[in-house]
Amino acid sequence: MAFGITRHELNAWKQDVQNGEIAFLTHYWIDERFPGCNTVTKVGCNDVNKLIEWGKQHNLRAEWIDYKKAYPHFDLFGKYELDIMVKEGLLEQLERFNRSYGV
Repeated sequence: MAFGITRHELNAWKQDVQNGEIAFLTHYWIDERFPGCNTVTKVGCNDVNKLIEWGKQHNLRAEWIDYKKAYPHFDLFGKYELDIMVKEGLLEQLERFNRSYGV
């Protein structure tokens, strides 16, 4: 379940995904399977081939794509999330959630 974002932000991400753009959305996330991770960044794109190619640039496997709810996306958390957000120049999305990191 997503926490810390507005409905407008979620809808804008969905629209960007549907438009075939590589879209990023970071929100609070708690899952007992991943202790110490309190955010997730969803990187989505309705053009799955484009998403796969984007993922290859960051050593993400195509089988990691989540196809739930018609919005194909990668879920980034932990070190993958931090490293990729740094490379993409999107640290402000993590800073918004007071994510601690050592860059």
